[in-house]
Amino acid sequence: MARRSARYKSREANFADDENIHPLFPARGGWNPRDGDARDRKYVKNVRAMSPTQQRLMDAIDQSDVALALGPAGTGKTYLAIAKAVEALEAGRVGRVVLSRPAVEAGESLGFLPGDLQDKLAPYLRPLYDALTERLGTKRLKALVAEGVIEIAPVAYMRGRTLNDCFIVIDEAQNCTYGQLKMLLTRLGWRSTMVLTGDPDQTDLLSGLSGLRDVAERLEKVPEIAVIRLGESDIVRHPLVAGMLTVL
Repeated sequence: MARRSARYKSREANFADDENIHPLFPARGGWNPRDGDARDRKYVKNVRAMSPTQQRLMDAIDQSDVALALGPAGTGKTYLAIAKAVEALEAGRVGRVVLSRPAVEAGESLGFLPGDLQDKLAPYLRPLYDALTERLGTKRLKALVAEGVIEIAPVAYMRGRTLNDCFIVIDEAQNCTYGQLKMLLTRLGWRSTMVLTGDPDQTDLLSGLSGLRDVAERLEKVPEIAVIRLGESDIVRHPLVAGMLTVL
């Protein structure tokens, strides 16, 4: 017993020495992944823009019924769109949120997926669930999905619908054909907002099939529609992402 007590006292003495303490999250200002620091990912109620172009996108979503966000990976297109959708829902400006994404495999075949239809589509819609979970929490998200206030559906299930009083986000629009995008845009109903996000340079469709670039160029001529083009300076992921995109 005496030996154990002495051992505990020795440990307490070591922990009391600041030189032996190596915190996992150093309390230093700023963030740079090359320094080994962990960026603070805690929930923030009000999402703020990290660049002037991101602010233009947020303002465009507030002011326009239809907005297109085009840019490379990591520029926050999907996250900002979903954050704005949640904000509109909680403020009572819309009655529900509809999120859609094409079920396109990224260069490899998943083969047969077990389960019902919802289970089969889950891998394709996972990024939308991730963003919603960060904004709402798992329990509240499940409740809103069960009540039909939030709907997540593949593009193929959007034909023939009229979306009134809702906020619509079409993610990964570069994997939609021109015909699919035309169909989606014409789903817009009264008191609704629609945001399309995508990167025309990262389509998983065969060459020439993606319609996002063509649709964006045509819609730029419509004054009531906002087309925001984000660039490498708007990337909020690891700084190397921007560097890689310049050479890949």
